[in-house]
Amino acid sequence: MALVMGVDSSTQSCKVVVVDVGTGAVVRTGRAPHPPGTEVDPEAWWHALQQAVTDAGGMDDIAAWAIGGQQHGLVALDAAGRVIRDALLWNDTRSAETADDLVGEFGAGELARRTGLVPVASFTITKLRWLRDHEPENAARVAAVALPHDWLTWRLRGFGPENPVLEELVTDRSDASGTGYWNPATGAYDRELLVAALGHDTVLPRVLGPDEAVTDAEGRRVGPGAGDNAAAALGLGAGPGDVVVSIGTSGTVFSVSEAPTADVSGTVSGFASADGHFLPLVCTLNAARVLDVTAALLGVDHDAFSALALSASAGAGGLVLVPYFEGERTPNLPDATASLSGMTLASTTRENLARAAVEGMLGGLRAGLDALRALGVPLRRALLIGGGAQSEAVRAIAPQVFGMPVEVPEPGEYVALGAARQAAALL
Repeated sequence: MALVMGVDSSTQSCKVVVVDVGTGAVVRTGRAPHPPGTEVDPEAWWHALQQAVTDAGGMDDIAAWAIGGQQHGLVALDAAGRVIRDALLWNDTRSAETADDLVGEFGAGELARRTGLVPVASFTITKLRWLRDHEPENAARVAAVALPHDWLTWRLRGFGPENPVLEELVTDRSDASGTGYWNPATGAYDRELLVAALGHDTVLPRVLGPDEAVTDAEGRRVGPGAGDNAAAALGLGAGPGDVVVSIGTSGTVFSVSEAPTADVSGTVSGFASADGHFLPLVCTLNAARVLDVTAALLGVDHDAFSALALSASAGAGGLVLVPYFEGERTPNLPDATASLSGMTLASTTRENLARAAVEGMLGGLRAGLDALRALGVPLRRALLIGGGAQSEAVRAIAPQVFGMPVEVPEPGEYVALGAARQAAALL
């Protein structure tokens, strides 16, 4: 039997699945944690990947592999292939001001036309500008810019400080489309925007096509990989008309679309998919952790929290939670805080607070669905995934808030499975 390996290098951990190509069955798995924080030494990801691969039984019998990973994170390399500073992750909001600067210089409409995006703090281009403005000595040393999955693919193929061939960096169209200096409609980097951000041109990963492969040091076929959301779409088998709502560290609403999108408001990011389509996406910073913090405040576990929420009426008696605990990306309010309103003696109950937390979180995701519809993206059904989808209250309340059919696939490592599916296609 032919075996392939798929990897999910997420914000919180690295997951590995080994899949039998003939049956599609997962035959081995591995996992290793990542350190917390919004800036992380990429070497921690590399060690976690090696640990997770070992935990999954190693690669001796693997025929092909691919890596899915968290989007946008800035991995800056010098000419010797060394990481210059800790990577700034997607949820690091220090570059909010530089995002505004870029919009002011080029205009939201022009940026949306050229890249499908209007920059916010999450995107790589804003982190490069922040580096130029706040750490000019580090910015001047940058010889190549990679994203987390690009860099891990490069390392696992046998490159790095010991073999620093920067031109062997590769990526895919889905992750490239989240940088802010790549055009999903033309498939080309926008070097003018890159230079405007960093201050000089630099090596960027070669963008592989959906079925294009490179090889590693052992001659195994290596897929282009994907950003985490695009890989999840592959793992789910999502097609045009499907909208995936993922409730994890962040909340994401993305749909497989046959046409590119450009939203001047910046609400919808016009990403590309990993399979040659497009992946318009709305992201919120506040998702499953809204449930975590509210459950902790109430002193209950998640099962008891769901029971409380489901015992309250829709609307939570007028209690409304705006769950911007960590600022927010959509809408773009990086300095916002959460607020609780509608408090009366009658409405302020444990049950209503639990319900308001679920409805508030889902309401932010519903706004994403509405934004996709406003751009003419057809939505037929919602697929609810992520840790938050395991909440009984979330599963029961989501169809009411979303106003459309909701399906909850069996829990699975869909990002890693999508990477494995991509690897299998290479065989």
